[in-house]
Amino acid sequence: MKQSIIPMALSLFFIVSCRTKSESNSESNEMAETAQEMEAPAPDFQISLAQWSFNKAYLGPRKDGYWEWFVKTLQESPDDILQGDADPVNFPEMAAKFGIESIELVNTFYYGKVDDQAFWDDFKNRCDDAGVSVGLIMCDALGNLGDADAEARTKTVENHHKWVDIAKFLGAHSIRVNAAGSGTAEEVAANAVDGLKQLGAYGASQGINIIVENHGGYSSDASWLAGVMAQVDMDNVGTLPDFGNFCIERGPDGCVNEYDRYKGMAELMPYAKGVSAKSHDFDEDGNETSTDFYKVLKIVKDSGFKGYIGIEYEGSTLSEEEGIEATLALLQKAIDSVN
Repeated sequence: MKQSIIPMALSLFFIVSCRTKSESNSESNEMAETAQEMEAPAPDFQISLAQWSFNKAYLGPRKDGYWEWFVKTLQESPDDILQGDADPVNFPEMAAKFGIESIELVNTFYYGKVDDQAFWDDFKNRCDDAGVSVGLIMCDALGNLGDADAEARTKTVENHHKWVDIAKFLGAHSIRVNAAGSGTAEEVAANAVDGLKQLGAYGASQGINIIVENHGGYSSDASWLAGVMAQVDMDNVGTLPDFGNFCIERGPDGCVNEYDRYKGMAELMPYAKGVSAKSHDFDEDGNETSTDFYKVLKIVKDSGFKGYIGIEYEGSTLSEEEGIEATLALLQKAIDSVN
């Protein structure tokens, strides 16, 4: 009996040892894979989707005098501006269909919901269900941060507070604002610096960035906007450089004074906390006809920026869905070209 027990014991030892070794190897492999995942650096650029890309779907057809009607209706009955077939509440799901995981909201689509916490609770749940996060909120129609009247300027700052709070609740990193006002370039700059410092202080208290887009008027003069940023000199106040918004002055037939977009992007990128990839039309090779995406992405890369680049399609030749897909495809190629 003793002689037969020894081989059996050795056999059992061999089986247990092999099993233990196999399990150990498996655990080691899993740990190594986990370590590799943890050590893998995040990509320099990630792609988000600006809600304005669906503006026609939300707002519906435009007629003569539309924007005058829009401004008046927004103040009196904001939900009535939504004359389109799509509902802005479904934006998280709409973005997810493109494989995009971060979205940029437009406050005017939710203008009447600013004090409706139940709405935002539901919206946050929709984001979670769709697997998307809110990166920023683009804020318009809240007054001029560069207003010449100090009281009006302070009121504008206060009007932004609620959107800062909503951004914080949704987990966003920024709100996009406008550095607009009346007067000379120097006067508007001085007033905008004051307004941005006020709002920047509140944003900092809530952990939210205040970012200015080149969005018409003086702000589309990149040297002017870069000068404003240098004077504000706050860590949480920066820019949202837009590939295509460099028209300083428009006339009846289009832009009559346009800043060089590549020079402008280079001047604004040092202050950037986000980037907006504006697109309108595409050629047969899938390239945007007004902006060299490859050239712009090289500028973005060389600036050292790392973060989200938001698709903002504003064209009319393609449908909004097709335009978003075309911009996404081009943006991915341009990003690959600089990585």
